[in-house]
Amino acid sequence: MLLLTAFLGLTPLAPPDSLPRRVALIPLPLVYYTPETRLAYGAALTATLRFRRDAAYADARPSQLTLGAAYTQNRQLLLYLPFQLFYARNTYYAYGEVGYYRYNYYFYGLGQREVSRELYGVNFPRVRLNAFRRVLPGLPRGKLYAGLRYQYEDYEVTSVAPGGLLASGTVPGGLGSQLRGGGLGVFYDSRDNVFFPTTGVVADLTYLHRNRATASDGPTTRFSRYVADVSSYHRLHPHAILALNYLTSFTVGTAPFNALSLLGGTKRLRGYYEGRFRDQNAALLQSELRLDVYRRLGAVLFGAVGTLGDEQALLRLRAPKGAYGAGLRFTLTRRDHLNLRLDYALGKQSTGFYLTIGEAF
Repeated sequence: MLLLTAFLGLTPLAPPDSLPRRVALIPLPLVYYTPETRLAYGAALTATLRFRRDAAYADARPSQLTLGAAYTQNRQLLLYLPFQLFYARNTYYAYGEVGYYRYNYYFYGLGQREVSRELYGVNFPRVRLNAFRRVLPGLPRGKLYAGLRYQYEDYEVTSVAPGGLLASGTVPGGLGSQLRGGGLGVFYDSRDNVFFPTTGVVADLTYLHRNRATASDGPTTRFSRYVADVSSYHRLHPHAILALNYLTSFTVGTAPFNALSLLGGTKRLRGYYEGRFRDQNAALLQSELRLDVYRRLGAVLFGAVGTLGDEQALLRLRAPKGAYGAGLRFTLTRRDHLNLRLDYALGKQSTGFYLTIGEAF
């Protein structure tokens, strides 16, 4: 999934004096490594296209759909179709994912109720749809979109650790749940480059309104969520970029554990297993110093600090979670500055090694 998402948008825009083919098919090999999967491998087929009414405009962004499959050393299976569609010279923008996953994760507890890790298995189809329209086209910089979001996930827990917290039935959705609902979204982008920005801001704001969660062994509950994910990029030197990422996620109501705010993983607090920390609320600040080293080779120093919260304490600022690390970058495509990412991160009694494509933010 990490590589497929990174490959979206790979095909560059044509220069003004030429027009690209309306449809192009690109086969892609997939190889990556994360703590959650270990080594993963597979294949994908990407279709890049322009709708007929956009074919005559070089400034119309291409639409892309990617059909992919991957299998991991942890015996996980991933089948998915991520997509992003642009229509009417970028006036309309739709993106999302349709997929099916046969997975296994480690569960570390919720909030301040931590447990020794419990391995559990899960199968789930997932649908995520976002349909936006460009608004305020007269903005001096960047593009602003607003629209609707929808999500569906049937989280079938197939196995739990005997005698563990999930097996006790006290964790919302711990024995499985079905999630559905939607909300509103706002997206703003003034980056100078999608894959390796040197200036600009990208902001993704989400409001999910009273989404429905039906537990396999319990009643139906509802929850709302407010999420702000903002990144800014600052050129300090011709060969040095400072990248900052700010994330807040607040949940109101009763959400299944797999839909709570979380920290850890390849993008949020590297150095900890994905979902190592889960609670109703989360806030995270990440920074990266990105350096050019020699030709296609680059280096990165990064650090992050996050915190969690619940109904009693919105955010537990006196109990922060921190991580730091370094990495190397190798530029695969000079025109788009798409990088192969190799990171090693350290947290408290935790480490993580990551080999994938594209920046963390």
